[in-house]
Amino acid sequence: MEENYLISIVGRQDYGGEAGEIRLKTLGSYRERAGCRYISYQEYDAEAQLAQTTVLKVEADRCVTLMRGGAGRTRLILEKGRRHLCQYSTGYGDLMVGVFTSSIRSTLGDAGGELEVVYTLDINADLSSLNQIQITVKEAEQNDVETGTTGN
Repeated sequence: MEENYLISIVGRQDYGGEAGEIRLKTLGSYRERAGCRYISYQEYDAEAQLAQTTVLKVEADRCVTLMRGGAGRTRLILEKGRRHLCQYSTGYGDLMVGVFTSSIRSTLGDAGGELEVVYTLDINADLSSLNQIQITVKEAEQNDVETGTTGN
């Protein structure tokens, strides 16, 4: 995987009034294949001292599939206006979660762009959290390549 794109991710969660935010800035790959855009990057878990590969398959403003490999295999289907049951792996075991996607906005083109997804997660049909992911993809500049992966 040639990591020649700078990928910036902001994830926001609201758990019954308690808000959280995660920021990640990393190098990864970005390509188009068969009408879909693919964003791939490595995530590092310092506590477990392991890396996982995350791949986002983006089908315009209709569907985003998040696939995460490694020890915590996960596959979430984020399809606008639909609820899917998906397996989500945690460090303590697997959960079956419901995922309902209310909006997907993509401006991804040949040189990158932005992706925003808003969705809810439910466990046993009880609302767990409201989530928003904003991803920016752009060609990496030389100084981005030299600094490598950074987390905020």
